Amino acid sequence: MYFVKSLFLTLRFFLLLMAVVFGLVVAFFWPALLVPMQLLLGLLVVLTLVDWLLLFAPARTGAGGVFGRRVLGDKLANGSDNDVAIYLENTYRFPVTTETIDEIPVQFQRRDVLFRAAVPAGQTSIIQYQLRPVRRGEYQFGALNVFVKSPLGLVQRRFRYGQDQVVPVYPSFLQMRQYELLAISNRLTEIGVKRIRRVGHSMEFEQIRPYVAGDDPRTINWKATARRAGTGTDTLVVNHYQDERAQQVYCLIDKGRVMRMPFEGLSLLDYAINATLVVSNIALLKHDKAGLLTFADRLSTVVPAERRAGHMQKILEVLYKQRTRYLETDYQLLYSNIKAKIRQRSLLILFTNFETLNGLQRQLPYLRGLAKDHLLLVVFFENTELQYYLDQPATSTADVYNQTIAEKFAQEKRQIVRELQRYGIYSLLTPPQQLTANTINRYLEFKSRGLI
Repeated sequence: MYFVKSLFLTLRFFLLLMAVVFGLVVAFFWPALLVPMQLLLGLLVVLTLVDWLLLFAPARTGAGGVFGRRVLGDKLANGSDNDVAIYLENTYRFPVTTETIDEIPVQFQRRDVLFRAAVPAGQTSIIQYQLRPVRRGEYQFGALNVFVKSPLGLVQRRFRYGQDQVVPVYPSFLQMRQYELLAISNRLTEIGVKRIRRVGHSMEFEQIRPYVAGDDPRTINWKATARRAGTGTDTLVVNHYQDERAQQVYCLIDKGRVMRMPFEGLSLLDYAINATLVVSNIALLKHDKAGLLTFADRLSTVVPAERRAGHMQKILEVLYKQRTRYLETDYQLLYSNIKAKIRQRSLLILFTNFETLNGLQRQLPYLRGLAKDHLLLVVFFENTELQYYLDQPATSTADVYNQTIAEKFAQEKRQIVRELQRYGIYSLLTPPQQLTANTINRYLEFKSRGLI
């Protein structure tokens, strides 16, 4: 790390100087003011020299300064708020006020990264802020500029710390960890994942355990309870079941031009990638096998469904490299490759987007073919931007026209859902912002119904 120091005169100095100059001009017409103004000018010069000595003279002996450093992770999470901290250490013998400008990557296009802080003598202050990237890739951070003023505030000294670093932006591993922690602590309902009622007992028997409040009364093992009663214990016991394990869950990500559309700065492809990361991790926590397939006009990547150490890291690295292609998706190629590569019946979660019923009908034969051999869930997106026109009262002819067009597209989406249902294909029409929670809900629903 290196630093460059520079001298700047502050706004306070120039305001005082302008006041003195104005007084000298007035003294030209009123001579009685000349001596006081000259004294004030001399006092301003003396105070400025004192301020310069306070900020710069100790540096020659190594006795003072403000040291700054930026602290952030070795990678950022796409679409999430990433914490960044700036540590300012004041080694002067007096308190200082600072203005810190962090040279953040150009991709953020932010002009509000100037932070003011007061740092007491011999202490450290921490400035915290957040960055939300909306594209994967490498981001270049520049230097850290710290402008320091003494209590006099006439002179400002700049410390420029070279913290040039390149930080990659990965799919949202922060979101993945959040869901993972909530799943472990059984608190997924806090972020929109519903509690799914178990249907029947298509799960595997695990053990007999004491009854606790909330257990299904139908799981009470009356014979085991009677045997315990004979030994003087009157506690009810229940049969405990676990989900069937080692099922294959594949996320299929469409990288065609339909996934280029942005919502809140994030493309549909990135929403699908973030959801895939979370769903794959939840599947592994449920002891299933997670796999991945990306495609567009050609097959891009295939990660076979596995459950082993390091598998999530492999999926993360593959997702990091995915980019949208600008050609139409080839569903025939998708069908033939799945037919050849995925022999065991699996849950296929297809992230794509259909805007019109005609667009679906062209691909419907291939979707029906996939649904014959696998459990297929087609996930596509609501156009939340159109909802704005539907919710606003129409006050002009243009508003009526916009609402009519918006309703036409919304009706097309509903028709797509009904068309898929007609052929027994499961579908999920979701706003992009709720994609992850809604997809997990459907996965857990399939598990509870014993469909996979």
